Amino acid sequence: MRAHEAGALHGNDAAPTWLPYPADVNALIPGLWSSTCRRDAEGALEVGGVSVTRIAEEAGTPTFVVDETDFRERARAFRDAFATAFAPHAGADVYYAGKAFLCGAVARWVQEDGLGLDVCTGGELAIALRAGFPAERIALHGNNKSDSEIRRALEAGVGRIVIDSLPEIEQVAEIAGQLDVTAPVMLRVTTGVEAHTHEFIATAHEDQKFGLSITSGDAFTAVQQVLASDRLALHGLHSHIGSQIFDVGGFEVAARRVLDLVARIRAELGHTIDHLDLGGGFGVMYNTQHTPSTPEQLAGGIAGIIEKECHELGLEVPHVAFEPGRAIAGPSTLTLYGVGTVKDVRLGGPHHRLYVSVDGGMSDNVRTALYDADYSCLLASRVSDEAPEVVRVVGKHCESGDIVVKDEYMPLDVQRGDLVAVPVTGAYCYSLASNYNHVPRPAVIAVKDGQWRTLVRRESEDDLLALDVG
Repeated sequence: MRAHEAGALHGNDAAPTWLPYPADVNALIPGLWSSTCRRDAEGALEVGGVSVTRIAEEAGTPTFVVDETDFRERARAFRDAFATAFAPHAGADVYYAGKAFLCGAVARWVQEDGLGLDVCTGGELAIALRAGFPAERIALHGNNKSDSEIRRALEAGVGRIVIDSLPEIEQVAEIAGQLDVTAPVMLRVTTGVEAHTHEFIATAHEDQKFGLSITSGDAFTAVQQVLASDRLALHGLHSHIGSQIFDVGGFEVAARRVLDLVARIRAELGHTIDHLDLGGGFGVMYNTQHTPSTPEQLAGGIAGIIEKECHELGLEVPHVAFEPGRAIAGPSTLTLYGVGTVKDVRLGGPHHRLYVSVDGGMSDNVRTALYDADYSCLLASRVSDEAPEVVRVVGKHCESGDIVVKDEYMPLDVQRGDLVAVPVTGAYCYSLASNYNHVPRPAVIAVKDGQWRTLVRRESEDDLLALDVG
């Protein structure tokens, strides 16, 4: 156990070395909370002008609370930043990555704010179409698309299908022939580079399920096959290098390899690739360890890289596209929990840990268990004058790994009936939610201008029982 900054009297906590002792345990750490979050006159957390105590009373807990203003501001910021950065060239599009979180209302927000929509299953496509999202602004991804998913996408008139393998070329062409249409396709290529935060690993990442390898030659073969088909129209190339990316360094290596392929296609096949999608994966701040770049920094940095590489290869800068999901949805949402059991667990000597159990858990946020993710949290229903204490926020599931927040400081007097808010849960939390232990999934609500409304209703026991036909 490390010694505490405040001295030996505070040596009984189990905090990791990166977690700073808070000057004010009630304060909202900048960058962790959506733009409209603040404390109200009673000390409760307020989002979009709505107190969390009101949300708990009227909507219940656990509940995902989406700050609509913040979500849409982030979406427009990415749209505008990339449009500005690539305005001197062929322009840029931003597609919201629906896998982060998608429902009908979010699809409509994205449409109204001028973004495209990236979907990767028939279910996500169904939500987009039911919401009235223009099909020509939809991209369909997926490494194992079914015939029915491809057929539905072509019938709807999606703007592009991202082909992920050599066998899929024939699959899409055959279905396009049956429908007597020409399928607009992009080819997802694997560069052999993965950027995960600040680590660039240029080998071993050919061994994955996604994409067509540039190194093995599959990517070039795929281009040849698509160009030879009278049922496929090659829209461009797609590359995605990782997740939680905080700077643009990884894009430099990937862009060079993709543009080398573009130059080879022009030289050997006489075909010009004029669209390039570099994916998403832009990082967010989950805790004080993280320092994400702004949309303007990302767009400007990537534009500079593309311009440099194209100049060296004698290429025109292509029209580019990007697919932020986490960076839009993640910081815009918090999860509101009710506190149940609080347990002080002795760890030996003066050391102990306070376990705070909440009414959700790994069924609504599996990322801590699945990815060893680190989250923050806050006592949301009130402020406290008690000293900060390291807590571990855990769920109600019958699983020792059911941890929501591994380590965070909260007031020592946190107790049953309090509300705890966990920020930055808008991406891959509801999307990965389950009914483990037959716990119904939470509601998702949107807050704006002092009002809240339901986006996705809370599941009930009747919903669970309706599926059990045995």
